[in-house]
Amino acid sequence: MFKTASFFRIDKDFVLPPLDALEEALQAARFVPCGATEPETNGWTAPRGNKSVALVESVGGQLIFKLSTERRPVPASAVKAAVEERIEKYKQETGQERVGAKIKKEFKEEVIFELLPRAFTKRSSTLLWLDPVRRFLVVDTGSLSGADKVVTFLVEALSEIPGSRPGIGVKPVQTHMSAAASMSHWLSSQEAPLGFTVDRDCELKTPDDQKSTVRYARHTLEIDEVAQHIASGKVPTQLAMTWNDRVSFVLTDTAQVKKLKLLDVVLDGVQEGGKDDDGFDTDAAILTGELSALLPDLLEALGGEISEIEPGNAAATAAAGRDAPF
Repeated sequence: MFKTASFFRIDKDFVLPPLDALEEALQAARFVPCGATEPETNGWTAPRGNKSVALVESVGGQLIFKLSTERRPVPASAVKAAVEERIEKYKQETGQERVGAKIKKEFKEEVIFELLPRAFTKRSSTLLWLDPVRRFLVVDTGSLSGADKVVTFLVEALSEIPGSRPGIGVKPVQTHMSAAASMSHWLSSQEAPLGFTVDRDCELKTPDDQKSTVRYARHTLEIDEVAQHIASGKVPTQLAMTWNDRVSFVLTDTAQVKKLKLLDVVLDGVQEGGKDDDGFDTDAAILTGELSALLPDLLEALGGEISEIEPGNAAATAAAGRDAPF
């Protein structure tokens, strides 16, 4: 279900609205495919798939959403060629040797408008999981900017519900140590945090313009060479790990989790117990259950979450260079 995870914290004043009101708000922003001249559309679709019309699914009190996006990408090369052609024609008709930026912009807008109906559409979807009790919001994307965009759409939908508090606060989870610093310590000391093991894949880069990179794939990392790379200034950007022999994943330097995989000890129990008709409820319950237990351990491994009530937490940790979005 989820292959990647970006974690957000919902503010402490959040109150979950009635599900029927939430469903109504999402229906008002339901996904509609791109029109002939629309470059992009976004909207909510059924998480369970085409057999369902519900836009929010509640499984064991955990809420699952799906935001769909459709784009009409116009090739930049085609736009450039068409604009240059119009510029040359304009020069010939007016006798001017130079064309102003305003006219070039108008040409570009005209070209894009004309080419859009001929462009093929591309559709993608992103799952979201909202834990109303622990106040976590998890987005299935490895892009921070993409996660922010999806979260913004959900916040807007929640804000449209009658009686809801305006300006619902959602922000990336903050930890006392950055993921990069933590991974550097684990690799240098050859000691994984409690409940975790370091696996056999890693990427290290120099934090400069050259971005010199060293990658280890299916290779033991308990070697002096790795520590030497870190001592020379390279920073871990990806590290494969396993939590309690139940979930494997790759932790990034931006504190996101990628390549999530439930291991056999978890899946064997599912096969024995069977699944519901479409498997959605079972998959959602298992995944949210595992991540609900994994996340607190991972936050602890990163020095603990910065509490909202810690005096001057954001300013102090930012000044020390130790805060990081999770």
